[in-house]
Amino acid sequence: MRASLLFLALFVGSSLALDCQEIDGRLKQIDVSNGQVFGVNSEGLIFTRYGKNWVQLPGALKHVTVGPAGVWGVNKEDLIYKLVGGDWKQVQGLLKQIDAGGNQFVAGVNMQDNIYCLNRDPTVTTSGGEASIPWNLLPGALKYYSCGPYSCWGVNAADQIFVMKGVTPDACMGSKAWQQVPGALSMIEVSTDGRVFGVNSAGKVYRRDGVTVSNPAGTDWTDLAMCVKSKHVSYDLGVLWLISKDDNILACH
Repeated sequence: MRASLLFLALFVGSSLALDCQEIDGRLKQIDVSNGQVFGVNSEGLIFTRYGKNWVQLPGALKHVTVGPAGVWGVNKEDLIYKLVGGDWKQVQGLLKQIDAGGNQFVAGVNMQDNIYCLNRDPTVTTSGGEASIPWNLLPGALKYYSCGPYSCWGVNAADQIFVMKGVTPDACMGSKAWQQVPGALSMIEVSTDGRVFGVNSAGKVYRRDGVTVSNPAGTDWTDLAMCVKSKHVSYDLGVLWLISKDDNILACH
């Protein structure tokens, strides 16, 4: 049974009430884009949302992502897969986390926190099985990396936050110069429209304000003071999806 919960998002000098609905099921990670919802549970089972129901997909993954680049995922062995014609096809390379939110390009990090991205053409055309894929290695080290239409954001092992500007479909590495952003987050997600949300080690959820094409780094963080501790967040079409520390699913408007 769904429960309607009222959470407060606190702003400087004002407050905003978010109406959060508890969604049936349990997931450890979720990703949303273009009206699609995908997630995986603690057993590695993969689900997508159709209307008000979860539908299980074949296979097993530890991280799944959906975006303009399609549907991708990585399994517990860090093998990379792309959903092609309803089937998971293995793509050359190894990543522990992957993101399909870029403008038809994918990006991610491996177990050594090395950062990679794949430009639009190989991202779109690959059907899996190629002996070699032209992954681009970025400078630096991150444990989580997420891309939007014009910038990519990541966090490192110390929870420091960085943004990469100048990202395009055919130059997914962007300027190759990281800008550190004040704050500390354990994971971060950029939505298809460029909005930025993240979660810190204490389970608090934050939104980056002032993010625009001309100012991809934004201006400041807003603490969305929830009644639950979260571990994963994703945003699409006006809905903020949260996964709590206990794997509960919340959809907030």
